[in-house]
Amino acid sequence: MPNQKPIFQNLFFLLLSLSIFTNVAHVSSKSTIEPCSNSDSCNAVLGYTLYTDLKVSEVASLFQVDPIAILTSNAIDISYPDVENHILPSQLFLKIPITCSCVDGIRKSVSTKYKTRPSDTLSTIADSIYSGLVSADQIREANSISDPSVLDVGQSLVVPLPCTCFNGTDNSLPATYLSYVVKPVDTLAGIAARYLTTITDLMDVNAMGSTAIKDGDILAVPLPACASNFPRYASDFGLIVPNGSYAITASHCVQCSCGPGNLNLYCMPASLAVSCSSMQCRNSNLMLGNVTFQQSSAGCNVTACHYGGYVNGTIVTSLSTSLQPRCPGAQQFPPLIAPPNSVTRDSMFAPSPSPQSNGAGTPTPKSSGVPTTTTGSLPGLGLPPANSPIASASSDASSLVNSLATFPSAFVLFFFVKLMMSMSL
Repeated sequence: MPNQKPIFQNLFFLLLSLSIFTNVAHVSSKSTIEPCSNSDSCNAVLGYTLYTDLKVSEVASLFQVDPIAILTSNAIDISYPDVENHILPSQLFLKIPITCSCVDGIRKSVSTKYKTRPSDTLSTIADSIYSGLVSADQIREANSISDPSVLDVGQSLVVPLPCTCFNGTDNSLPATYLSYVVKPVDTLAGIAARYLTTITDLMDVNAMGSTAIKDGDILAVPLPACASNFPRYASDFGLIVPNGSYAITASHCVQCSCGPGNLNLYCMPASLAVSCSSMQCRNSNLMLGNVTFQQSSAGCNVTACHYGGYVNGTIVTSLSTSLQPRCPGAQQFPPLIAPPNSVTRDSMFAPSPSPQSNGAGTPTPKSSGVPTTTTGSLPGLGLPPANSPIASASSDASSLVNSLATFPSAFVLFFFVKLMMSMSL
């Protein structure tokens, strides 16, 4: 009688391989979740990696956001001709500005809708098109899909996206939060260094017991920012601009920037301004963003025209006067870049920090509101060190399954073939 031991050995290895494959496939990623109990919202940021070459307008359509807002959030020069149709390269990392709401007791964005195409599955929509910011199960639950294998072409799906507010502060300082999908090469120390924060800060914000992270985890990363103080009835109430970037508001009439050098929000007429309400401060010949100063024996008398929000189609301005020890220098602006055409290795995973001010400042923009453009890879936020946060919460996101390499399947197939050959002997 032939020896059955090799057959049973191979069968054992086959079953063991299947068990390993099954267990790995059900490992869920973690996502920071912020509980909430009111109906307010905040401005937040998604870290998104393009799955293919896409026009700026196509990226904007995926998230139902203003394409100009995407450009300004990434400090990309909006004065380039037909910039909304510029083709961005695959694997480019972008910051997508979104509104973070309170839904079913947790913070998330539910304003994004996706129209299905013939080749779509819930997995490809979640893992590829939306770069792992959402899971297939989350899309299925949000849309009450009973059979995920059947999707109608042209079906509109709600895509719930992760976001956090944490009162718009990090250790009592203004901040907005980036939802960052961990890549295979990432470490917590590397992410902290990239955004010029600390490991402790990231661990506190994300309620982490250790520094261990894995591919597909979604971390909330605090970004120091310039906060506004607009009235609640303004349409841009709560505007907050991450350090090293810009924001467009007031129907593309006003452009606001944050940094470098300080976290004071600075607003001025946008380069896109065509038909806008008056931007002149009352009882003054100063326009929005203008600053005058006069040296005296007591110090420097500074007069400035500030932006106060967009109310019922009107740009609100206010005039301020103050006595300061020294007269201010020329306004500094975050460096702008040309619309990217290629991707460097670093920008495939996240933006590199913006250059910090060396004291000389950047050139003052002309009346068009467009600072001097610099070329190169897409910059990040140029963030100063952040301190510990004041609140956080974390839990496992439902079935955020990591993408698997082809190795486990090949491993199982190899032992299956070997088993068949042994049995035939």
